[in-house]
Amino acid sequence: MPAHDTHLWRPYTQMKGAAPPLEAVRTHGTRIVLADGRELVDGIASWWTAVHGYNHPHIAAAVASQLAAMPHVMFGGLTHAPAETLARRLAALAPGDLDHVFFTDSGSVAVEVALKMAVQLWLNRGVTGRTRLLAFREGYHGDTLGAMAVCDPEEGMHRRFGAYLPTQIFCDLPRSRAATADLDATLARHAHALAAVIVEPLVQGAGGMRMHPPEVLATVARLARRHGLPLILDEIFTGFGRTGTLFACEQAEVVPDILCLSKALTGGTLALAATLATREVFEGFWSDDPAAALMHGPTFMANPLACAAANASLDLFAREPRLAQARAIGERLADGLAPLRGQPGIRDVRVLGAIGVVQFAAAPDLAALKARLIRRGTWVRPFGDILYLTPALTIGTADLDHLVASLCAVVRDPAGQDP
Repeated sequence: MPAHDTHLWRPYTQMKGAAPPLEAVRTHGTRIVLADGRELVDGIASWWTAVHGYNHPHIAAAVASQLAAMPHVMFGGLTHAPAETLARRLAALAPGDLDHVFFTDSGSVAVEVALKMAVQLWLNRGVTGRTRLLAFREGYHGDTLGAMAVCDPEEGMHRRFGAYLPTQIFCDLPRSRAATADLDATLARHAHALAAVIVEPLVQGAGGMRMHPPEVLATVARLARRHGLPLILDEIFTGFGRTGTLFACEQAEVVPDILCLSKALTGGTLALAATLATREVFEGFWSDDPAAALMHGPTFMANPLACAAANASLDLFAREPRLAQARAIGERLADGLAPLRGQPGIRDVRVLGAIGVVQFAAAPDLAALKARLIRRGTWVRPFGDILYLTPALTIGTADLDHLVASLCAVVRDPAGQDP
């Protein structure tokens, strides 16, 4: 047995031969301070969560106050004001009549709950056999069993689990007339077996930051309605301002039956997720039969600390110009990254809201690329064939320009001759 120098098992990492991780000791604004004193400008807001930057005093004060009063209480048979308030506020902010909120701990579990809602909804209506989902190629919905099953089955990070996962139905996004016709025909052919359609609106995030216009989402929604299928929107990445509107689906004027939220919900402070459902979906579980209840209940569901953080985060969206900031970031990213279009080895440069993506013609040496960016004082996490920025919506001009300049420098210098 080889000797191992750590008890930690890190995410998405081949531990054998892995470079040691950088030790973070402090955060402030949009920066991460390392144990050796270096500061890195965070270009991805800690996996898209820290939309208000780090250590926002309003969120910190709300969490401290809640910690002193009640850090946690089980949600089975009990309730508390932070969860009641947060559910009411989310229902008011969400489009349409997404009036009912089920809290969980992570985005993957929010998706699991959405899938279970869709399947059990049919069972509660007395319809059997509708247990499959229609999802889209190049999509990503999480790391748990059900969520993995609706991720891209061929190119996604979970393809090794193919034999273990439930078999779902996949189509290309309807970007063309032919793809639209194929989606329509597939829904018609499998409607008797389908429980719902699930899609990431406007941006397929961890599947490669692939963007599509609002018209594509509107087409998905229209075809789901035509075939009588609930629509699940996974806004775990896109929710809370990332695309320039509070929810990405607003840009297509689409109201889903079920909406999944997480990531930026607490401003990047504590783990929390939410699955919102319309009145019609909720009423499918309203019954005198105990077996018709939604069969899910995380131990830390609606944790009061996390709910307090989320309420404070929503305060900031209400009183500070986050959506305008997201759009301004997008304009600066578009200008700053535009010169990379046509650069040798670059397939595409694309921007939507506060998301900027540089796609290589072939996957680069990711470890070397990341190391070069760190030497430039920049923290990002390139994956596959892309290098991307999703900074805090509060990022200052100097730090944003630093991020753009770092990306441009490493892309223009593929040989890695850093100063």
